[in-house]
Amino acid sequence: MLIDSHCHLDFYTDDLEQIIANAETAGVTRLLAIGIGDGPSTMHRALDIAAAHPNIYASAGIHPQEAHQATPENLAKLSALVEREKCIAVGEIGLDYYHVENPDIPTQQAAFIAQMKIAVAARKPILIHCRTSELATPVAKERYGTANAEQDLLALIAEHWAPHGIPGVMHCFSGDLDHAKRSLDLGFYLSFAGNLTYPKAQGIRDAAAFAPADRILVETDAPFLAPVPLRGQRNEPAFVAHTASFLAELRGISAEALAELTTANFRTLFPSVT
Repeated sequence: MLIDSHCHLDFYTDDLEQIIANAETAGVTRLLAIGIGDGPSTMHRALDIAAAHPNIYASAGIHPQEAHQATPENLAKLSALVEREKCIAVGEIGLDYYHVENPDIPTQQAAFIAQMKIAVAARKPILIHCRTSELATPVAKERYGTANAEQDLLALIAEHWAPHGIPGVMHCFSGDLDHAKRSLDLGFYLSFAGNLTYPKAQGIRDAAAFAPADRILVETDAPFLAPVPLRGQRNEPAFVAHTASFLAELRGISAEALAELTTANFRTLFPSVT
């Protein structure tokens, strides 16, 4: 039994039921559907899917790419969505200095802080999106200068989140060993996606091998980041089994043990999940 801890089910507009069936056939028995939609106006869609499927749970949040839409009205909508029964997390939220067209740094940081406050009020974990600045496009590096999304993110978490003692998830963990240690010290779980299997991802693999057994999760980030040997295809929750198998081999345990471990971790993090 596996749990896909991060997938964008509302992106499957034509074959959602088949995608869910494929996951069940592959032994992926629970899914966390991420509720960012195409922006705040549609961030409810994941919760609508979860309401119709007993094995699916959801989050809600405003992605940093839409941080300029974190208006009082949209933040109030988020607060209401977070109170729904099957909403178990706030996210994905965070910082992204990767694309030149993303909102400016103060706008992103203000939206992030506002959403952390909503999660604190609801006592629900946050799901973190962070694209490390060294991966940014050249024009984005020119725009954002020496600012480092990873460093800024961890500093804001330390100030506005960690004092409240609520856990969270570093979604699609893509940092290095130092980033992993700092995230773990702040109470976060590390969730590994298909990019763990990519040849150039040695830093991610180092973090995955180092992370404590009780702080790791697996995800797809579907429909993005299909793992090897399916890289280049449209990803789907059923494919989390490939990432899990790769992570198990990396950590020197069986695939069955890794599945049991990550499922237990997910349920510790989200105790309302049956």
